[in-house]
Amino acid sequence: MNKLGKVIVRIPATSANLGPGVNSIGIALKLYYTVIVEEPTSEWRVNHALGEQIPHDENNLIVKTILKINPDIKPHQLTVMSDIPVMHGLGSSTTATVAGIKIANALGKMNLSLDEQINLGSRMEKHSNNVASAILGDLTISTFDGNLATTVKTTIPKNIKALVSIKNSSNQSKIIADNEMISYKDAVNASSFSNVFIAAIMSNEWSKATSMMELDHFYKYISSDDGYNLNLIRNIAHRVGVHSTYLSGFGSTVVTLGTESELNQIRDALSDQDFKGSLRIINIDRDGAQVRGE
Repeated sequence: MNKLGKVIVRIPATSANLGPGVNSIGIALKLYYTVIVEEPTSEWRVNHALGEQIPHDENNLIVKTILKINPDIKPHQLTVMSDIPVMHGLGSSTTATVAGIKIANALGKMNLSLDEQINLGSRMEKHSNNVASAILGDLTISTFDGNLATTVKTTIPKNIKALVSIKNSSNQSKIIADNEMISYKDAVNASSFSNVFIAAIMSNEWSKATSMMELDHFYKYISSDDGYNLNLIRNIAHRVGVHSTYLSGFGSTVVTLGTESELNQIRDALSDQDFKGSLRIINIDRDGAQVRGE
């Protein structure tokens, strides 16, 4: 079953929600999580430099995913390299899950379709937005009912990039629903914001799309650090005329979408501010997860 050459899996980072698209909308970014499947071994071994909190054995999320999908796959040595910061709202756990799905599919010669892979990942992640974007690339819109994910892939304009503002600490934001309930009016508004965002993207009306991205009635952010960074970056972006800044997933990274010229202006202005973290302009990944050696 495992008479394959060396398998190399590369999974892009993902950024979820994009404002009103909670657990539904995601984009893929050109930061990568790469796994090399090496020789069969007597026990699973995962080589990485991601920190001691990430297991090196069969308890690693990649291996657990592989065996959940196909328990007959024999142990291998895996080597992991990643540009994606752990626990910063850029899909680091999703990349490990998707890597496990891709490896199980390759080693087990399972011939899983992309839809089947997205369904498997969504069941493990309990939502579909990061999984769909990691597997398909670009911008995806999806829904997941607990068993079946339905996904549409579309395209962000080719000149749009992401300014990724990563704070030094890795604590995710504490987020609560407003009073645990929202009014009917707010629910309708939130739904309409998301609907208009997607319609504008698919009709190539970027300015209309971005006008929806900072509107969100479902959640409020209560982490003082993330709230400070989000508002700081939004205010500077607004001066440049950019209204597309949001907290990626549930933190702690803030993402702004715009042209390279716009994002450079925002980054230059932020360098004079008290932003404790890194600022990177990153391209959108258009192709999603890639596997070599199948």
